[in-house]
Amino acid sequence: MADSTHHTIRRAAARPRGWCCSFSGVPDSPEHRALPAAAAQKLPPKSPLAPSFHSSPSSKLAGLIDPRRILSPGRVSPIDSEGSPAVAAAGAEEEEALPREQAAALAPFVAVREDVEEGGGGLDLRLSLRGRDGRCVVMELDSAVLRESSAFFADMVPDASGGGGGGGKRVEVDGVDNLEAFKEAVELMFEPDAMRWLARAGVSRAIGVLEVSSSIMFDRGIESCLRYIEAVPWNENEEERLKHVFARCTFDESVCRDVLARLQQQCRSGSEDLTVQLVESVTSGTNNGARKELQSLVSGLLSKSSVYHKDLSGLNKGSLYQICRSCLSSLVELFVESSVPVEDAGQATTVSDSKPMVERVSKQTENLNWLFDILVNNDMAEGFVELWAKQDELIRMHEQASPMFRYELSRISASVFIALGKGRIQCPSDTRSQLFYGWFRPMLTDFGWLQRCSKGLDVRILEENLGQVLLTLPLQQQQSLFEEWFRCFASRGTECPNLGRAFQMQLSRAYHT
Repeated sequence: MADSTHHTIRRAAARPRGWCCSFSGVPDSPEHRALPAAAAQKLPPKSPLAPSFHSSPSSKLAGLIDPRRILSPGRVSPIDSEGSPAVAAAGAEEEEALPREQAAALAPFVAVREDVEEGGGGLDLRLSLRGRDGRCVVMELDSAVLRESSAFFADMVPDASGGGGGGGKRVEVDGVDNLEAFKEAVELMFEPDAMRWLARAGVSRAIGVLEVSSSIMFDRGIESCLRYIEAVPWNENEEERLKHVFARCTFDESVCRDVLARLQQQCRSGSEDLTVQLVESVTSGTNNGARKELQSLVSGLLSKSSVYHKDLSGLNKGSLYQICRSCLSSLVELFVESSVPVEDAGQATTVSDSKPMVERVSKQTENLNWLFDILVNNDMAEGFVELWAKQDELIRMHEQASPMFRYELSRISASVFIALGKGRIQCPSDTRSQLFYGWFRPMLTDFGWLQRCSKGLDVRILEENLGQVLLTLPLQQQQSLFEEWFRCFASRGTECPNLGRAFQMQLSRAYHT
């Protein structure tokens, strides 16, 4: 038994019933007398043939009490599940003296009761709780309160008024996982105002007490814990613990309904519908600052590291691509609008009662880049590459549009090229060829604007991955595109992406074929 400091708690004398508790070594009792040589042997390992404690239908302390030891009353000798002759013989006579109904109540649990002659008084029961780590809590209690509060202890502790013995009683519970929570569940039985006690304890401790209360069939503790937990906020870890408790324990629906309503949707329309609604709300937002914050929030919820990923990862691919097409249609309309001649050249990038064209185009390209990131992170982005490669109308209008906002289209192309170059998307050769056929020249044209208005884009990473993807094309197409880049770089210098390393690799391959 591990040593620990002595700690005693006593209730006020005015209380009619009470208890006291100590973290200490176990007091002198028959459980701790020297054993005969035959009985004082090392506890054997758990037999692989022993029945699983968690599978026992009669066990209410699954996960809290070690099933490997069933102690005979008044003894510390373990009874091996495989049947050690020496130990079994030592406890046979005393087991015959135990009433059959009490033995049935004790057998599934690692608990022992001993009746001893001690002085009277309200504290007529000594309860010893032993943790798996060797720590021990000894509590002196009013057995009547324990019996009234817990169905488990009602079977363990005889009623003194019914002839169960007038002296003191000792009960030991061994192999407790959460020793502190078990002790606090017992404390709660003696609290007149359980909600006040729980409010001081907090949510984390209340969850531990809830699990113990369920195991020892402490109904008032279950109801109080659930009522308190439902009324206060939880953090993410506490919510996960609650889900674990509800998965292990069974509660009456009338007392747990409100907590379940916070843990799961009662009328499910589908998490994928909720996700699509969130995405649609973000893309249609009109406040730029709020839209960016919401984009970050939703991206975090949908990330694979999020605790909510399991609940919100049911993304409807078709619905997401429908939102992408809607944003692309808006982008096409904006470019068509910008190409309409107006009488006043100063109004070329604005329309009446509207935001500037630059801002409106930027909003749609940001939406598309954000949607593309969601698709990439959920392994759904191959269709986006094909969709972007087929934007013939946008490619045609790019050349005539103002450079002040047309470079936003190349920002989308940059995201696609980087994802392809890093291997995060695998597309057929025809799709990659069509992508370069349509968007490589606009990228050469807009690169200078992308450098000056990067908006978080790392142009060095763009150059590296653009060259990598170009090298995945057929050699004839590679040669044609590198020739176009060579001419552009020769005339524009740093206003054109530097694909020199990829160009060298292409020449090396060409010379060796």
